[in-house]
Amino acid sequence: MVETIAVIGAGVIGGAIARCLIKSPDSYRVIATRRRIDRLGELESLGVEVTRDNVEAAKQADLVFICVKPGDITGVLKEIAHEIDGKLVISTAAIISLDFYDTAVSGARFVRTMPNVAAFVGESFTAYSCNGRVTDEDKTVTKRLLDTMGQHQEVEEKYMDAITGLSGSGPAYVAIVIEALMYAGLKVGLPRELSLHSSAQAVLGAAKLILEGELNASQIKDAVTTPGGTTIEGIYQLEDGKLRTALMNAVVAATEKCANIRYNWNNGQ
Repeated sequence: MVETIAVIGAGVIGGAIARCLIKSPDSYRVIATRRRIDRLGELESLGVEVTRDNVEAAKQADLVFICVKPGDITGVLKEIAHEIDGKLVISTAAIISLDFYDTAVSGARFVRTMPNVAAFVGESFTAYSCNGRVTDEDKTVTKRLLDTMGQHQEVEEKYMDAITGLSGSGPAYVAIVIEALMYAGLKVGLPRELSLHSSAQAVLGAAKLILEGELNASQIKDAVTTPGGTTIEGIYQLEDGKLRTALMNAVVAATEKCANIRYNWNNGQ
């Protein structure tokens, strides 16, 4: 039974995960680590225990989240290898393969994940892959923990670079779209807060229509596009400005960058 969870590296993503876990109705004891624990005051106020000591946190935990940057992963695993042996370990480190984890700490059961920053509000999409030692019970535990962060899906590990380029970076792409809509609202005379709120809500509403199975993306567009109307004028400008191509190129470029970083990291080990 998982009662105590350590979050090693409570930065942006790790901090979001710690926040989600401490707010869970399952009442976990959560220990978060970071070099600068003075930056963990908000988590501490929520009931998260904070420390600089990765070893002690991992030792006390039934399950460990590792949320450090890829460049720090080797050192952290060496530091806590004894404490995580035999435990379920969930990593958010981009590019790091399950094979690497298996070699680094052969006795641990690893789950590789790719969440995104929307975990702050429990709306992340998290893809995850498991190594061969992860049991069905481990998967059940993993799903319950990822439930606190939003939606999730188990995927083949070969998809992780693409997931990183799409949903890992996705909130940044969508934020740019929302910001552009907000500035467009300013240009046509809307107050800033009204423009920002209505832009963000339009994106949220369209997303919910898709996720709840009411309409697909094409149906949403067709539902509000009438002959000679206002929406088709806007869509014409979007197509002329190659918005689709720009977004597609962004995902492809981010995916290729991820693969390149992974290749260089693997060859540097």
